[in-house]
Amino acid sequence: MPVNPELVGRDFPPTAPYLVGREKVREFARAVFADDPQHTDPDAAQALGYADVVAPPTFAMVIQDLTLQQLLAEPDSGIELHRLIHAEQRFAYSRPIVAGDELVATLAITQVRPFGKGAMVTSEAAITDADDAHVVTATSVLLVGGDDE
Repeated sequence: MPVNPELVGRDFPPTAPYLVGREKVREFARAVFADDPQHTDPDAAQALGYADVVAPPTFAMVIQDLTLQQLLAEPDSGIELHRLIHAEQRFAYSRPIVAGDELVATLAITQVRPFGKGAMVTSEAAITDADDAHVVTATSVLLVGGDDE
C-alpha cells in the first residue's frame, strides 16, 4: 500500500503526559555524550537558573517518538516500519526541557511528497508543558520506501 496522501493535515490526539525524570535525562546525556554538567548535576543546572538537570536538545525525540508511534499505528497510513528511514530531524525550542517537566505532544502531518516508489512524510510534534506552554516543536522527515514489485 502506498503512503496515504490524505495524511496531510491530519492531527493526532495529544499523547499521555510524559514526566521527565532526572535519571532519564542523565542516561540520555551519557548515551549522546552530552558531558556538560547541567545535564547530570542538579547543582550545576540550578546555578544556571534551572530547577533541575537540563535535557540535551535531542531529548525531545523521546517525547516525539510517542507521536510517531501513533502515526505508525494508523491502519490507513500506508507506512510500514520495515520500509522506513528517519531522514531528517529538527527542533525549534521555546525553552529547554528540564527534569520534572510533564510534557504532552500533539502530532500533525504537514507534507507527503512522492519520492521514487515511496514518499517523504513530514510531521511536526508540538510539545507543551503542564501549563500548556510551548516547549519545543520537533519536525521529522520520514522516508518511506515503496513496494519492491
